Amino acid sequence: EQAPNISRDVIKQLLPKAPPLQELIDQYDVQRDDSSDGSLEDDDYHATTETIITMPTESDFLVQMEGKPKCCFFKFSSKIQYNKVVKAQLWIYLRQVQKPTTVFVQILRLIKPMKDGTRYTGIRSLKLDMNPGTGIWQSIDVKTVLQNWLKQPESNLGIEIKAFDENGRNLAVTFPGPGEDGLNPFLEVRVTDTPKRSRRDFGLDCDEHSTESRCCRYPLTVDFEAFGWDWIIAPKRYKANYCSGECEFVFLQ
Repeated sequence: EQAPNISRDVIKQLLPKAPPLQELIDQYDVQRDDSSDGSLEDDDYHATTETIITMPTESDFLVQMEGKPKCCFFKFSSKIQYNKVVKAQLWIYLRQVQKPTTVFVQILRLIKPMKDGTRYTGIRSLKLDMNPGTGIWQSIDVKTVLQNWLKQPESNLGIEIKAFDENGRNLAVTFPGPGEDGLNPFLEVRVTDTPKRSRRDFGLDCDEHSTESRCCRYPLTVDFEAFGWDWIIAPKRYKANYCSGECEFVFLQ
């Protein structure tokens, strides 16, 4: 009924401070300053890729384990199918260090407890050197794990993230503390979309000077900024188009 009472800058602060997301916002900012309208026509002939960013959510299994939730559990949308995953990266934020430090990062996959009490199996381990300054985002390839989860959803019980410095201090932000908003771990998944079966070859495209009486597609660009909807982050404008004219049976398509 009415526009949200929130400014664009506030929204930017509330968003996850995820590198791929920031990149996307910056890209739209550049397009806004450009004279072009920054929108692309769909290419129906070629497979396209889409990036899906998934934030962690709560899982009953994680809560049951030791009375406190572990990080992290990810739910996946139906768009993500195992045979369409091109790339899957787990992003984690490592808190800043005071002096040059070697950090040991371990990503563990939770499994149903075995007879010997084992509850984890390793996914990835890596060692990295950190210098003093701000914290850093680190990405880890989890494509195979994700594909297995999608094939067998019951095996997706969550993961645990550990990142210890030489003194045993955990640097990974799993549950953001004060001043750590937007630094949750997240998954960046790229999926491929198969080409559509047919193209709208038989549709008529017209402009404002056309004298066409049959149904025709006319250009119409919706510009959110022009009517003050600055709370929409992206896209700033898009080609909505509209149809007008007589639609006889032959032209119903």
